[in-house]
Amino acid sequence: AASRLRLSGLCFLLQILNILLFAVFARYSPESSPSHCPPQLDCSQRSQDSGFQQPRFWDLHIQVLLSFGLLVALLGRYGPGSAATSILIVAFAIQWAILLQGFFYFFLNGKIFVGAQSMVSADFCTAAVLISTGAVLGRVNPVQLLLLALLEVTVCTLNEYILFSLMEVRDSGRSLTVHTFGAYFGLMVSRVLYQPHKDKGKREERQDMGHQTDVFAVVGTIYLWIFWPSFTSATTVLNNAENWAALNTYFSLVASTTATFILSPVLYEESTPRMVQIQDATLAGMAVMGMPGEMLVTPFGALIAGFLAGLISPLGFRFFTPVLHSRLKIQDTCGVHNIHGLPGIMGALLGTLLTLLATADTYGDRLEFVFPLMGQGSRTVTDQAFIQLSALPLTLLLAALGGCLTGAILKTKVLRSPPDAQYLEDTVLCEVNLGRC
Repeated sequence: AASRLRLSGLCFLLQILNILLFAVFARYSPESSPSHCPPQLDCSQRSQDSGFQQPRFWDLHIQVLLSFGLLVALLGRYGPGSAATSILIVAFAIQWAILLQGFFYFFLNGKIFVGAQSMVSADFCTAAVLISTGAVLGRVNPVQLLLLALLEVTVCTLNEYILFSLMEVRDSGRSLTVHTFGAYFGLMVSRVLYQPHKDKGKREERQDMGHQTDVFAVVGTIYLWIFWPSFTSATTVLNNAENWAALNTYFSLVASTTATFILSPVLYEESTPRMVQIQDATLAGMAVMGMPGEMLVTPFGALIAGFLAGLISPLGFRFFTPVLHSRLKIQDTCGVHNIHGLPGIMGALLGTLLTLLATADTYGDRLEFVFPLMGQGSRTVTDQAFIQLSALPLTLLLAALGGCLTGAILKTKVLRSPPDAQYLEDTVLCEVNLGRC
């Protein structure tokens, strides 16, 4: 009863807070395109054309709500409760992200101007939160997850502002600000919350769940295939880098999936990979195209990147995950380090290399859209490449610091479940929805 009242009370307080802040600050933007954007607003990197963004927002929101919601429903014991909690996280994080990002990007005369791009940006930040929850799934209660979302959205927004507005980093598909940030933020929270008596870091916990896990993985993977190209191309410039981002994502996706069928049977002595392994390869292949997707990676380059990312995922589960658990005391329930963190870093490094190779001859008119400062002549290729590369350690630093602080807050006695309560909050959610756990 205490756990249920605690969750109910926190939801009530946070929702009332959001309503009051929206009432005071949020207004619909009267502008419909960047050409009409007031000079006081930061629209340099963010299109306000609602006609362009609305279909993208639909795809992106379906991707965040359904695909990520199904991907966290991996554990037979906590699956239904995790799926329900993920929807709660999405509902809160979108509101909170719109407010915080509005203060950074769309604040004018004491008001936040909300448009289609506000929703798109909020969905990106929400995706980072859902990735982080994968590292602590089954070991935290819904109250802790809500507070994690509150704190992570705050740090994520700060990271985006530094990278996109101050440094002018190009990361349209969010290799850094979603995949890398979300993975390592969650891993640091998991490290602080480490519980030796609960061994949740093993891959077998995911593999032995049988039919339920496979069903969730099948549906989640299908949604990833359908909607993720919209995720990677949502902030690209219309009719310019959009096609590159979508096509490069598909090329990377098919190569990463094939790589799993090559390596997984060797590592796990199975004739064909499990659906959860194919799902992992799908995520890895898409994460690696976040930064380089809008760049001139070429079809064969996207195939190579996707193939390497598809190899990273099973190798990470086979060799890296045991080391994280035994040596670093990091319990990574869903393996976000292997399917988001490492591919995200790989995508950032590939994006840096492609930036070095960017010239007016190879990009033509697209150079000013993909690299605006280079197209204007105010930044050299070397300078832009250095900025792209330096964004990686900065993101890792902010993710680590934010994750440690969040973990320390979530570890306080008042927020923890009793050691042998088996996280009754998840059990309650299971019973409400299925009548059993």
